[in-house]
Amino acid sequence: MKTIKESIEQIKKYPVIPVYYHDDVETCIQVVDACYRGGIRVFEFVNRGTKALANFKALMAYRNEKLPELFLGIGTIKSRKQAEDYIALDADFIVSPIVKESIAAVTLEQDILWIPGCMTPTEINLAEELSAPLVKLFPGSTLGPDYLKAIKPLFPEMLFMPTGGVNPDEASISKWFNAGVFAVGMGSKLFEKPAENQGYDWLITRSQQVMQYVGG
Repeated sequence: MKTIKESIEQIKKYPVIPVYYHDDVETCIQVVDACYRGGIRVFEFVNRGTKALANFKALMAYRNEKLPELFLGIGTIKSRKQAEDYIALDADFIVSPIVKESIAAVTLEQDILWIPGCMTPTEINLAEELSAPLVKLFPGSTLGPDYLKAIKPLFPEMLFMPTGGVNPDEASISKWFNAGVFAVGMGSKLFEKPAENQGYDWLITRSQQVMQYVGG
């Protein structure tokens, strides 16, 4: 389990965060391993299936044994109870699609980074009042880089990370970073497997490419 400061420093250094879920634990392990081999050092597994808790526990064990530099967090957390369940498994950070005071409280108590999802200035302001140093702009595909440019001056101390709407290509990533993001969350587009490929070498290569685009 990492402190808020440690997680922010790690994300600053490695500002691409894959966002992923699969029911099959071996698939999860292979995907996380391939991303790590490609230079990814922050990974968000998501609480979106019946096997999420068990698979996260297995991923954490694999991380501890094989991937020493990886910060492994959990996303789609919508209640204090969910946050507590994953904190008990040593999640390094917590990501939510919403802003919720009870989640802010439990993460602050444990000195764990909480990244709430925000869409409006009101939500961003509430997240700031709840001491979140970094917010997830969601859905990024709807909001876009120009939205961030417009609201960023209102929140000069806040760090922003779009999720959704970030493609694993230089043009998309550059638009977001030029708009002033701190990091980008990357979901299904990162994991689109080329039809002719077997194994996960393609994911290693793609991870290497996106890290190069952000200067990692």
